[in-house]
Amino acid sequence: MKPGTATDGGEKGSCVCQHAHDAGSDCGRGGFTLVELLVVIAIIVILAGLLLPVLARARSKAHAISCLGNLKQWGLATCLYASDNQDFLPPDGTPNPGESSTNTGWYIQLPQILGLPRYHDQAWRTNAAADPGRSVWICPSNKRRSNGHNLFHYCLNEHVNGTGEEDQPVRLAAIPTTAAVVWLFDSKNLPAVGYWGYVHTNLHRVGAQFLFLDGHARHFRNTDYWDFLEQKGRTNHPSIVWMPSLDP
Repeated sequence: MKPGTATDGGEKGSCVCQHAHDAGSDCGRGGFTLVELLVVIAIIVILAGLLLPVLARARSKAHAISCLGNLKQWGLATCLYASDNQDFLPPDGTPNPGESSTNTGWYIQLPQILGLPRYHDQAWRTNAAADPGRSVWICPSNKRRSNGHNLFHYCLNEHVNGTGEEDQPVRLAAIPTTAAVVWLFDSKNLPAVGYWGYVHTNLHRVGAQFLFLDGHARHFRNTDYWDFLEQKGRTNHPSIVWMPSLDP
């Protein structure tokens, strides 16, 4: 044995042992420490706090777009009905239609124009537990459900045709300012036909959406149509006309 051989082996053995020790130390550090886990959790919480409001706004905007689409479909149906009926608007109908009110009303004639099933055949009309799904009848932002008798998310302006015994046939051409006259609107109340006191005040971006007789639909802030001091609807907004003057 040459001098130094044992020492060299010892040094090599020492290096191997040191390497194994280092490797063992690396393996022991393969997981996260408690501090590192807390940092990761904190970052996730912060990101969630930033993303959730953005997602909520996106969802709200999507619901508003869907609602506008519903109103525009009712507007198209109204124009088609007038075109097929000597320019007359559909009759208002009964504000709270019962089982026998199946012949006359905007909720009877307009669905026929759109090729929709009858309103009285909808399960969600009388069953609050029934899922209405995506429907031209339903505003996705409105959580109100049936009272056991009816469900209307959109209400017809009673001051165009009149309602009940005062319901009078009106021609579309007899209304000079169709772009400003309210036809249907987001409602916070039950009836199918009503007035400015029924408009929802906080459904879409602190407001509601309206369909006008020329077929366009748009959003208004609640202060445009509601007096919060007096707790009643406004009727003086130039772009939201409730009682049109009719040409002879």
